[in-house]
Amino acid sequence: MSTLQTKVRLTRFLTVSCYAGLLILFTAWYVFIHPVDTANPWVIWLIHFLPLACFFPSIKSGNPRSHAWLCFMLLLYFNEAVLAAATNPETRVFGLIYALLVVVLFTAAMMYARWASQLARQNIPAQ
Repeated sequence: MSTLQTKVRLTRFLTVSCYAGLLILFTAWYVFIHPVDTANPWVIWLIHFLPLACFFPSIKSGNPRSHAWLCFMLLLYFNEAVLAAATNPETRVFGLIYALLVVVLFTAAMMYARWASQLARQNIPAQ
């Protein structure tokens, strides 16, 4: 197995893990741990969950181009994570975990898109 194949597998694992972790974090936080009192928590959860859930088929298939598009979407989530960590002491821990997951997911998805594209150009199967 080449070094490039190892890198692709590692970044794929990190991408899938952080993606699932982010979806689980949204579900746990917005529905169970800290639901919003003034609004329907399921609506807040859907607003956060659905844009990321739309990437599920492409994450599952391992399409490098979709991973690159996911990185663009994650920039919005990163802004929210930093605000959650910096503005309200109640949401500081949530914001830090959220930001960490988004940063690792962004980096892993970006590197996966790069290395999987290079691997495809060499006509070597990723798995």
